Amino acid sequence: MKITFLGTGTSQGVPVIACECKVCQSHDSRDKRLRSSILVEYENATFIVDTGPDFREQMLRAQVKRLDAILITHAHKDHIGGLDDVRAFNYKQRTSIDVYSRSDVQESIKREFSYAFAKNRYPGVPKITLHTIENTPFLINKIPIIPIDVLHYRIHVFGYRFGDFTYITDANYISDDEKGKIMGTKVLVINALRKEKHISHFTLNEAIEIISEIKPQQAYLTHISHLMGLHQDVEKELPANINLAYDGLTINV
Repeated sequence: MKITFLGTGTSQGVPVIACECKVCQSHDSRDKRLRSSILVEYENATFIVDTGPDFREQMLRAQVKRLDAILITHAHKDHIGGLDDVRAFNYKQRTSIDVYSRSDVQESIKREFSYAFAKNRYPGVPKITLHTIENTPFLINKIPIIPIDVLHYRIHVFGYRFGDFTYITDANYISDDEKGKIMGTKVLVINALRKEKHISHFTLNEAIEIISEIKPQQAYLTHISHLMGLHQDVEKELPANINLAYDGLTINV
């Protein structure tokens, strides 16, 4: 299984134009982060998790030629805002794109992109087939996927486990039952917004605590605000098996 980090950033703490902080002025490409998303390539399937506002740029940058499915974690704009751009894959593949999410997320998608679900649709609008998932395992192209139900303050968000890889974004609480689903994973990706306390995201130290409890062989931090600091500086503070993810990073699991 090949995992590519399409984006590792967040809309939280996004600076204004001409910000003079060290991260925004950095020449290190690892400090340039689009909104969080991953590309999963496994056997004959290619799918992504989340379609933020940077979706089109991410697809072009990663040279994604085919898209079999999209998994959505939750309905915040930085995770669904680019869904309109699936129309390019509709055109190329001559088919609708399957989108998997919980029912409340589907309602938000229908509101945000109502024109895609209208009775009399305008030619060329996105063609999306919604699939409702619950907190139980499901299959995409015969690939088993396990949802991980986490809390983003008061909002339920789905993380996903694919074999020995688990991806969790936008969380600040994971119950013991849901942690049980993660145990044994070899590679864990989890959000770490910044070092200071936040109402709905894990901090750096909180993410490290979760990782030390799960004990994966390798862990990566994502959904990183520019308030975290420079990539090269934060990396020096991390335990040996934990790294900051960065846009374009590819791993094989």
